[in-house]
Amino acid sequence: MSSSRSRDNGWVPDEPGMITFNNRVAVVTGAAGGIGRSVCRMLLEAGARVVVADLDGTAAEALARELDLHGDHAAGFAHDARSSADADALMAFAVERFGSLDILVTAAGLFPPAPLEEIDDEAWRNVLAINLDGVMFCSRAAAPLMGEGASMVHIASLAGHRGAVRHAHYAAAKGGVLALTRTLAAELAPRGIRANAVSPGLIDTTMIEPVMARRGDIILATTPMARVGTPDEVAGVICFLASDLASFVTGETIQINGGLYINS
Repeated sequence: MSSSRSRDNGWVPDEPGMITFNNRVAVVTGAAGGIGRSVCRMLLEAGARVVVADLDGTAAEALARELDLHGDHAAGFAHDARSSADADALMAFAVERFGSLDILVTAAGLFPPAPLEEIDDEAWRNVLAINLDGVMFCSRAAAPLMGEGASMVHIASLAGHRGAVRHAHYAAAKGGVLALTRTLAAELAPRGIRANAVSPGLIDTTMIEPVMARRGDIILATTPMARVGTPDEVAGVICFLASDLASFVTGETIQINGGLYINS
């Protein structure tokens, strides 16, 4: 998908591509992060109306204006992934503002490095709250508002499949996201709602800077494609899973890590 352009920075749809959303309404959490921003942009370019949600409400509003100056197709919303009340309010806002809720993408995440003995109770709880509780809260709030053809796409991680040294809390949370996604797929399928996940590896965002500084050479040497991924490469897969091109795909997880998973 190519980028939208407008003389006044307002939203203008691109030429039709293979993936189109035809004014479906999407909620993206963690939208101000590297992957979240790419997801919001691609969804908008493919015709969706997008609620841009982030803990930093100012950043969410700014991104929404950047994507769509006039606010007809994008709206910002302050959302704390740790709060079930915020999840309820977010989904209600999407329906009130744009009339429906068709796509949920949970991109909110926290990836702090710490060896096991330095993870105290508060740090453990906070990482699980953001990376796992937030996915459940948003899914639970969204499901009753979704109808036939709706889709959830949750961002898991390679760490959820194989663990991650110095990131026990993060790996545990992402493993929970994988199990939750499969459960949602089975439970919501009778209502025509799909649930899938993606498991990125090292993606070029600020989140991976500590890992790259410590072990980047080793990781790249064991990655068949010998590079890190880009946020757009993750966003493209997420948009595919959210689209009608994946209408018979549910309960699946797509690895996005340049082949690192097969060398694990």
